[in-house]
Amino acid sequence: MAEPVKFWRWVNTNTIALITPTAAYHWSLEGDSPPQKVFDRHAQLGEGKQIIGYEVSGDGKWCLLVGIAQGAGGIEGTMQLYSVAKRVSQVLQGHTGTFHTIKISGREDPAQVLCFEEKKPQQPAKLFVMEVGRSPDLPGEVFRLTPQAIPVPAEAQADFPVSMTASKSQDIIYMITKMGFLYLFDIHSGKAIYRARISTETIFVTAYSESNGGIFGITARSGKVLQVTINPQTIIPYISTTLRDNALAISLAGRLDLPGADDLYVAEFNRLLSANDVAGAAKLAANSPQGILRTPQTINTFKNIPAQPGAPAPVFQYFSVLLEHSKLNALESLELARPVLSQGRPQLIEKWLTEDKLECSEELGDLIMTTDTNIALSVYLRANVPEKAINCFLQRGEFNKIVAYARQVGYQCDYSYMLQNLVRSNPDGAVEFAKQLVAGGEGGPLLDVGTVVDVFMQFNLVQACTAVLLEALKGNKPEEGALQTKLFEINLGTGQPQFIQVADAILQNEMFTHYDRNRVAKLCEQCGLLQRALEHYTEPADIKRILSNAAGLNAEFVMTYFGTLSPEVSLDCLNHMLATNLRVNLNLVVQICQKYVEQLGAEELIAMLEKFKSWEGIYYFLGAVVNFSQDPVVHYKYIEAAAKMGQFNEVERVCRDSTVYDPVQVKDFLMNAKLGDPRPLIHVCDRHDFVEEMTQYLHSNNLTKYIEVYVQKVSPQKTPQVIGKLLDLDSNEDFVRNLLNSVGQACPTDELVEQVERRNRLRLLQPWLEARISTGNTEPATHNAIGKIYIQLNRDPVTFLENNQFYEPAVLGKFSEKLDPTLAVIAYRRANGACDDDLIRVCFEQGLFKSLARYLVQRQDLELWERVLPQEEGEESAGRRALIDQIVQSALPETQNPDEVSTTVKAFMNAEMPHELIELLERLVLQGSDFSDNRNLQNLLVLTAIRADKDRVMDYINRLDNLDGPAVAEIALQDEYSLFEEAFVIYQKSARQAQTEEEKVKMHVLAIGVLLDRMSELERAKEFAERVNEKDVWSKLATSQLAENMVKECIVSYIKAEDSTNYTAVIGAAQNEELYGDLVSYLKMARSQIKEALIDTEFIYALAKTDALGDLEEFISAPNIANIQSIGERLFDEGMYEAAKLLFASINNNAKLALCYVHLGQFREAVDAATRANAISTWKEVNAYCIKAGEFRLAAVCGLHIIVQPDHLEELINHYERAGYPNELMQLLEQGLGQENAHTGMFTELGVLYTKYAPEKLMEHVKIFHNRINKTKLLKACEKALMWDEAVYLYQHDNQHDNAVKTMIEHSVAFQHDLFLDCVQKVRNQEVAYKAIGYYLQEHPIELERLLQVLTPTLDPARVVHQLKRAEALQLGVKYLKAVQKENITTVNEALNEYYIEEEDYENLRTSVDEFDAFDQVKLAQNVEAHELLEFRRIAAHLYKRNGRWKQSMDLSKQDKVYKDAIDTAAESKDADLVDELLRYFVDKKDKTSFCAVLYTCYEFVNPDVALELAWRYNFMDFAMPYMIQYVQHLHDKVADLEKRTEKNEEAAENEQSAAANAMLYGDRPLLTNGPPMLANQPYYDGAAGVPGGMGMNNMGGGMNMGGGMNMGYGGGY
Repeated sequence: MAEPVKFWRWVNTNTIALITPTAAYHWSLEGDSPPQKVFDRHAQLGEGKQIIGYEVSGDGKWCLLVGIAQGAGGIEGTMQLYSVAKRVSQVLQGHTGTFHTIKISGREDPAQVLCFEEKKPQQPAKLFVMEVGRSPDLPGEVFRLTPQAIPVPAEAQADFPVSMTASKSQDIIYMITKMGFLYLFDIHSGKAIYRARISTETIFVTAYSESNGGIFGITARSGKVLQVTINPQTIIPYISTTLRDNALAISLAGRLDLPGADDLYVAEFNRLLSANDVAGAAKLAANSPQGILRTPQTINTFKNIPAQPGAPAPVFQYFSVLLEHSKLNALESLELARPVLSQGRPQLIEKWLTEDKLECSEELGDLIMTTDTNIALSVYLRANVPEKAINCFLQRGEFNKIVAYARQVGYQCDYSYMLQNLVRSNPDGAVEFAKQLVAGGEGGPLLDVGTVVDVFMQFNLVQACTAVLLEALKGNKPEEGALQTKLFEINLGTGQPQFIQVADAILQNEMFTHYDRNRVAKLCEQCGLLQRALEHYTEPADIKRILSNAAGLNAEFVMTYFGTLSPEVSLDCLNHMLATNLRVNLNLVVQICQKYVEQLGAEELIAMLEKFKSWEGIYYFLGAVVNFSQDPVVHYKYIEAAAKMGQFNEVERVCRDSTVYDPVQVKDFLMNAKLGDPRPLIHVCDRHDFVEEMTQYLHSNNLTKYIEVYVQKVSPQKTPQVIGKLLDLDSNEDFVRNLLNSVGQACPTDELVEQVERRNRLRLLQPWLEARISTGNTEPATHNAIGKIYIQLNRDPVTFLENNQFYEPAVLGKFSEKLDPTLAVIAYRRANGACDDDLIRVCFEQGLFKSLARYLVQRQDLELWERVLPQEEGEESAGRRALIDQIVQSALPETQNPDEVSTTVKAFMNAEMPHELIELLERLVLQGSDFSDNRNLQNLLVLTAIRADKDRVMDYINRLDNLDGPAVAEIALQDEYSLFEEAFVIYQKSARQAQTEEEKVKMHVLAIGVLLDRMSELERAKEFAERVNEKDVWSKLATSQLAENMVKECIVSYIKAEDSTNYTAVIGAAQNEELYGDLVSYLKMARSQIKEALIDTEFIYALAKTDALGDLEEFISAPNIANIQSIGERLFDEGMYEAAKLLFASINNNAKLALCYVHLGQFREAVDAATRANAISTWKEVNAYCIKAGEFRLAAVCGLHIIVQPDHLEELINHYERAGYPNELMQLLEQGLGQENAHTGMFTELGVLYTKYAPEKLMEHVKIFHNRINKTKLLKACEKALMWDEAVYLYQHDNQHDNAVKTMIEHSVAFQHDLFLDCVQKVRNQEVAYKAIGYYLQEHPIELERLLQVLTPTLDPARVVHQLKRAEALQLGVKYLKAVQKENITTVNEALNEYYIEEEDYENLRTSVDEFDAFDQVKLAQNVEAHELLEFRRIAAHLYKRNGRWKQSMDLSKQDKVYKDAIDTAAESKDADLVDELLRYFVDKKDKTSFCAVLYTCYEFVNPDVALELAWRYNFMDFAMPYMIQYVQHLHDKVADLEKRTEKNEEAAENEQSAAANAMLYGDRPLLTNGPPMLANQPYYDGAAGVPGGMGMNNMGGGMNMGGGMNMGYGGGY
């Protein structure tokens, strides 16, 4: 980009916006593309505008560029709105804006809105919210709000916004201004929510906070990070009480789900219902925050509203709104499902379930179950009701889903019964079901595997059982070993080939490892699976028994099997195989040995084969492993076996190629074997350096031709060893020479010379060596050898050493040291440095120092010098001193080569020999030589003297004229040497020799720097400065004087130097010394040279300190760049209020001006200035001083401006209280309550003050202003002041009914019965209600009945009973218990029954036990069966009868002679024995009427033989005759019916047989369809002795009236 970037910011995570003076660019970080131009800046946003913001809409189609500039009326803002799609711009007048996306009620699509502040000249600022970019084709209207005025405070009229951020989660605008004011606006309505000043510093950048929906801000000066967001607990109460905007509070609470709007929603809900706006009420309830209106009461309310003609029922409207906006809870889902199912529309419920609009519950599933099983199953699954969900699976026949579901939810089922039925009907399905059962879950199998096996084996389903076991045992766990064995027994025990193959396949795949291997091995052997048996046997005897038939086994398997055996068992088996049949098994044994040689050990296998004397086996066994084995024994035995087998080529190959065998052992074997061909022995001796033994063996056995072949063709390099051994054996010299000549050049000279020289036969080689040299041989060893011969023979060795180029100097030098050291030096010099150490050693040992000195100078090798010059610890050696003398006196003066001189000097320097170096340099520089004027040598001489001999330095400086002065002086000034005077002289000498004025001044500055910085001689430096009189010198002197705190002198020096660069330090020093008069002179000079704000500022301060107020006023009235504000504050802090007043008045800083007036005691003027400043901090300070001075009227004027600011109210109150003026404070607050901007804090704090200082006024204050009070804070104050009546009142109006009730309970002085009842029925914590009952029991028992009546809907009756019993006051709650008994609660029933017994109220007791059965009936019967009143005993008999205790009931009735009850009990029991007993009882009592009544009432259960016998014996036949007639008639009808039943056709018989088979197959399911049909007047007869039907006696007139209120009917059926 060619243009500079004026502003930039991140547009999104991948794009940066760049704003240049002319255009806006977007630069994507993805790819390598350059910044892309988006639009050009508008003319009104040209160069004069400062860009402070840039925004891009969420869809990237709109851009907003914001700029500001200074205008006539303050800071003016201009914004450019650009449409990317249309490529057009619009200019807006404002300072900030942002884009945001909101959801509009009644529209499907979201709205993208532009929010911005508009500020036109002479008009108030407004907030605009309008939708941009919406297509006109979409349904619905474009969203746009009426412009809303921004509530700018009076003291911030010149303020302007710098940032605007829209909260994504709150739809609230956060706007920050330059003065630190925060504004909050609701985007949906544009209303202002909050305004406060959060910072006195400018917040220069803000960012959205994703965590809480607020913003972060950073201040410009201090860098503080601020976080701002709404308080969800208090914002709604603030809007409703402080702003008094209930509509906004309801809208915000519903949208953000905020607490605090409960009463508002309830009131609005009731208002809408009263206005007959059902739809509005439904929408309000559905959107209520935290579901405060989504209660059963709300549903009942809508149910009770009559539907309008043509409109849906109100409750359906309510549910429709709920479904549209959210998910229904359990109660709402149940209430909606009832009418929907009653209308036959279950598909709607299925649709809502799919959309997750209903909360599933067991009750909802039960309701749907009667209509649709599939939907009910879905509900049960979602509601986690496993028992009923599994019941649905059973009804649907989906057995495969039961296991997975039961495992998922952890539910236990009776799987055994399910599996048995499934095996009968569907074996294949049973297999899959059984697999799921045995698979189980984390808790193990759902059904024991053994049980599953037993079920399948009952039907001999081997294949199915195997499949299940394979699935169950696939984990191969140790605890499953018995089942694994069972699996093999099932398959192998059948003897059928197909199942044996299955077992073989399982074993082959090695699926299991924990079965009884010995048992399975025996089974396999019995079935002919010898290979599997061998795999499983572990006893050696069993293994050898199987291996005795190894010929019948697969060889590959046998070889693999041996890998599983231990080495001991393997060797035992191999021995057994060889002993059984060596010829047949040898090949297999050899293969096994070859494969497992590493495991079994080569030596053990060789020993085994040797035991059977099988060299053939050893040969073939080792032949396969010798090439890979590293065992020397293997190689040796193979060589031995090959020799025994006549395989001499193998012997030679192994001896030649192997590196493993023991060479000594093999050598001895071959020498002792005396093979016809000695080549194997030659290979062994050659490879293992047994050349001399081999030579002796061949020489002693007359095999000399093999010696010639060996040195000529096999190993010519070992000729010296052969020659040496032959010389030791006194072999013929001619043979030796011929042998040596035959080898020729291939013979190594060095070793040969060494062998011959060791035997003193060196001259034997002279002809051979000279012959080789004559052929042009340049081998060093050859020349070394001939050189040694010449030195020994003294045949002109010097010429040879100087001219021969091929010998090795180190070898001949060492050889010559003892014969002639000079020859050694000559030889070592020829090495070109390789033998320097030996040369130095020889020269020092033999005293050849001159030769060494010349050699060192000529070599120019610093490393060599380092080896010679360093001094040993202690005194200097004589040899080193002699060498140095030869260097200085002879070697160095002789040379003309400057490089040699330079290298020598460097060597002396490196060796740290300063005195010797000075001696050397004086010889070169001062005593006349070609190097006397060399500048480097002169510098080096002085520097060396600085280091080693400081006394000579000044002399050298005066004598030498070609020095590098500054460099040498710099070294002399180092702390190590501290030659300050010498350095000063050098700088002066350098200044005199300077070629330019600039260089001369530089040297003078350096010279005075030595006097000042090094020698600290200020007087001498001052004299030097006056002598040279140069500004730079004066400046240097002034700096040092300033450092020494010579402030007055340094100011004079700075003025002479006309140097104002160090003005900061001068100002600081002058102020520290309070030399303000001198500082004024200096600052006048400085102002003439530079324009700095600090200089003008300090000039003002100096004038103020010198009390020159006239000059000060004149200065500030003239143009200057002083920081008036800061210096004014400084003067203010130091108490110079008159001067500060002038400064603050000049810049219109009324806040500080007011404080100046305060300190000067001019309070009225201070208040006037504070009025002009209109800043809270100023009001606070002026107020404090006025209070301190007793000016309460003026203090109140200030206080009225403070108390309206909530953040500063508490501080003001503390100040008044600490000063001891609470009455004045309360008067101030009372006066402020009438202001328009009075806030909650004022009312609250006044109430707190009343609790402390005027409690008599508190109740009136609370009753008038309770809606504008922070009740929580005032409540704490009331509790602290023990003002409980006021606390209860506040709790009540704050809807804290729980606390109101607790307060009245804990503090009886505040108790009021009506108030208590009003509060207690509104409590949320039900424990409070029970505490209230306890309180009334103790304090107000007479009123308990009324309390229980009020609390009936919310109390737990059982708990109330327990509480009443514990207090022994059950009688006080009888009316309450009767009222709640309709709920049939056990505790209530038992309590009332106990009360009735105690009160002997049998009528109510009988009614209670008949209508409400939830109690322990047997226990109650036992309690009253011995009661003195008959009716209570009848109740006991009645209860026994109801609970099936027929005999006890009948005995009790007989005891009380209530025969009707006894007869009814016997009839209801249907027990023939009880009927017989009752008949005999009446016979004994001779009560014929009752006897007849038993026969009639208990007709079905009377044994005919017993009835006839008793009637005949006791003369009751007349009373038994009706029974006999009826019995005979029914007997006749039954016989006829049996005849009809025997005539069944074949089809009916087949159907019956089929039904019986199905019953056997599927079991007796507990279904209603299983039993026989219950047909009226057609009893089912299965051979039992019972007689169906009734008497049917027409002559009895259709009934029998037995008296005593008993009217017995007859007829009917079974």
